[in-house]
Amino acid sequence: MGKNTNFTGQPIYTQLLSLIDKTEIKSLSKNGGFDRYVKKLDGYSHFVIMLYGVLMRHDSLRELVLGMLSEANKLSHLGIDYMVKRSTLAEANQRRDSEFFAQIYFKLYHRFKKILPDSRTGKNWERLLHIMDSTTISLFSNVLKGAGRNPKHGKKKGGIKVHTLIRGEEGVPYDIHFSSAATHDHVLLRKLKLTDGAFVAMDRAYIDYRVFEQMSSQGVFYVTKMKKNQRYKVANSCHYVNENGLVVFKDQGITFSKDEIVHQSRRIEYWEECKENPIVLLTNNFDLDTEEIIEIYKYRWRIELLFKQLKQNFPLKYFYGDSVNAIKIQIWVALIANLLITIVKKRVKRPWSFSNLVTIIRQTLMYYINVYAFCENPEKAWLSKIKQREKKPVFLTLFD
Repeated sequence: MGKNTNFTGQPIYTQLLSLIDKTEIKSLSKNGGFDRYVKKLDGYSHFVIMLYGVLMRHDSLRELVLGMLSEANKLSHLGIDYMVKRSTLAEANQRRDSEFFAQIYFKLYHRFKKILPDSRTGKNWERLLHIMDSTTISLFSNVLKGAGRNPKHGKKKGGIKVHTLIRGEEGVPYDIHFSSAATHDHVLLRKLKLTDGAFVAMDRAYIDYRVFEQMSSQGVFYVTKMKKNQRYKVANSCHYVNENGLVVFKDQGITFSKDEIVHQSRRIEYWEECKENPIVLLTNNFDLDTEEIIEIYKYRWRIELLFKQLKQNFPLKYFYGDSVNAIKIQIWVALIANLLITIVKKRVKRPWSFSNLVTIIRQTLMYYINVYAFCENPEKAWLSKIKQREKKPVFLTLFD
């Protein structure tokens, strides 16, 4: 068999792990006190095993352990020398604080932060834009309070809400908080700390006049969708008409009053093609053009695409434990897996959809293939085989 530059001495999984500083993670586990209640399984080995399960989409601890057993001869490549048992892994998921995995995520994020931004950004507000939203993950039991009313028959399932902040030019979370599904979204808005001149795009669930007034005093701009039941007074109004005489924008200066809070805002109403009802936005920025405010709000869709990407490629339907800590660990590991694939995607010049790249890595995770060379030219090995066949001499027989 001829040599091929796609093949290498390390499995693809080891190449992914090389993006993370192994020494730093081991030091964090030992010196951070995360090994205190887990003696049999060190933090790094715990992380490697959990990441393997998430990337391979194993649905249970038993399936995960069996998958590791099938790769026993390759464990030395992964930097672990201990074949974990199901009971040991279950105990580690319950006892090792999920904060350990959170710190791994943020260390990885800050290490590759420079390559994450999209180079196509051109406007000033794109580099200052933050997008906020949350997604709810349904749980099999009521370990965390779920949203909605209690059913008349049976038990209500629990839910965990993942509050997320991303930068508009990056597309990966840089700030994450967990709460029960019943927690209102604007709780995270009160914890938000942004610098002067920053923009934040969010859904109407985050509307809070007190926080909005604080943002205005700090020089932070928000763009959100307006609720239908909000009451306000109009200070001034301006209509924009197209060539056909139809109103396309309505730009108004308005005032909200609630208790002792008086907040001045800007109401933008616009119509989109093929839609009967207008879309109404709120912002405290009175300088940008109407079209730019609309464009900022449309950027909010990027966080919805992130949630869709996570749920499609790393579905959190089956959890490896029934404690809050075990659930948080699995969510953090899924976020780490998403960030690792994003880094690989940024490094590869060939355009790949995220889901296709995940599929390639999942199917060849323990193969001795150079992940970057293969993603640049996956057909290379097959084309070289065809050329070798064409070069072979053809011997004719008497009957040809």
